[in-house]
Amino acid sequence: MSVKISKDKVQRVIKAINQLAKKDVLVGIPDSAPERDDAARSPLSNAVIGYIQENGSVHGIPPRPFLIPGVRDAGDKIADTLGRGAIAALDGSAVNAEKALHAAGLIGQNGARAKINTGPFEALAESTLAARRGRGRKGTKPLIDTGQLRNSLTYVIRNK
Repeated sequence: MSVKISKDKVQRVIKAINQLAKKDVLVGIPDSAPERDDAARSPLSNAVIGYIQENGSVHGIPPRPFLIPGVRDAGDKIADTLGRGAIAALDGSAVNAEKALHAAGLIGQNGARAKINTGPFEALAESTLAARRGRGRKGTKPLIDTGQLRNSLTYVIRNK
């Protein structure tokens, strides 16, 4: 029995796999994200506000996790997408492998945004609701006041 090689893609496959293995997809709120529109009222960045909301605060703010659960909820779709990226790398297509990383990041970003929209979260304190009403806001959903926190969620692809 003999083996005939009609097309040798070994070098392309190795290159695509190496490129894929050197990358991370990160979902969150970069601290370098644009500042909030209401910076005069709140000196905190969206990244700091997101951290406080995710973990709670000793100042009476209960945890309202949205980032980790949101990405976890999208986990099956993310895994499928990354699997397609791995197959693309095994096929020698570094471009399609990279596209899969971007698609997976977008799925994770949208999963976290969806979690902000749907919760469930501990209800807001009456003092928070009163402060919102004082600013002319009528919404009562936790994590959604101006929408800036939700809109600041993004993904990045970085080299390890």
